[in-house]
Amino acid sequence: MAFRPLHDRVVVEALEGESQTAGGIIIPDTAKEKPMQGNIISVGPGSRDSDGAMVAMSLKKGDLVLYGKWSGTEVKIDGKDLLIMRESDVMGVLD
Repeated sequence: MAFRPLHDRVVVEALEGESQTAGGIIIPDTAKEKPMQGNIISVGPGSRDSDGAMVAMSLKKGDLVLYGKWSGTEVKIDGKDLLIMRESDVMGVLD
């Protein structure tokens, strides 16, 4: 199924959290922190300003981003767990 976000929304695939501590202790799935980094899978066309002009997105497919711990809406598309969030929920792009 193809999914295209609307307006200023992006689809993010979260990166997996650490499964082991620096000391070698294995962390069970129930105790893992929610990941706050992910890859942009798809971006919408952008939003409109107060004059009706299109404001282009500053994110693009493939960007590695940092976002808030509780940002976005979790969805499952084609068996993948994805997040849909507004561009403003993304804190920055990691280079």
